Amino acid sequence: MSVQPIRLFGDPVLTTPAVEVVDFDKELRRLVDDLTDTMRDAPGAGLAAPQIGVGLRVFTWYVDGELGHLVNPALSLSEEQQDGPEGCLSLPDLTFDCKRAMSVVARGWNMHGDPVTVEGSELLSRAIQHETDHLDGILFIDRLDRETRKQAMKAIREADWFGQPVPTVKVSPHAMRGFGL
Repeated sequence: MSVQPIRLFGDPVLTTPAVEVVDFDKELRRLVDDLTDTMRDAPGAGLAAPQIGVGLRVFTWYVDGELGHLVNPALSLSEEQQDGPEGCLSLPDLTFDCKRAMSVVARGWNMHGDPVTVEGSELLSRAIQHETDHLDGILFIDRLDRETRKQAMKAIREADWFGQPVPTVKVSPHAMRGFGL
């Protein structure tokens, strides 16, 4: 278990759809632990595996004192909408109003391969939708209306962190068991 560097806007891993987890093993449990440690250290309300450079369909959340994770999520969204502030650890210190479904039912698995259903509304719903978007290669700024997205892109270009070099990914000579990009 360790805190990992969070990938920032511009890193291709953030816009690449993640692959489904097929092995519920020690490596997956380590990934969930790393995601949890990194999210809590940041701190954030959620963190998806691509945000630490791992292209697998896994995310963690910490909302209203509830800590959880979900593997290979599938979402059912309410028709009722919410509009409110949203941020992202991969776009540090930037927040913009974003429309999301008011509530969600998320089905998937835990790190041991047991089926899980999570129901949430408001902030938990927002976090689950946001993190699932990361697994699909979608950033929350992609969901903003045209004018707000224009403002977001201007703020990103002006951010101190924008344009920093993308971390080098070293390829292991060992079997990656689905964890390598």
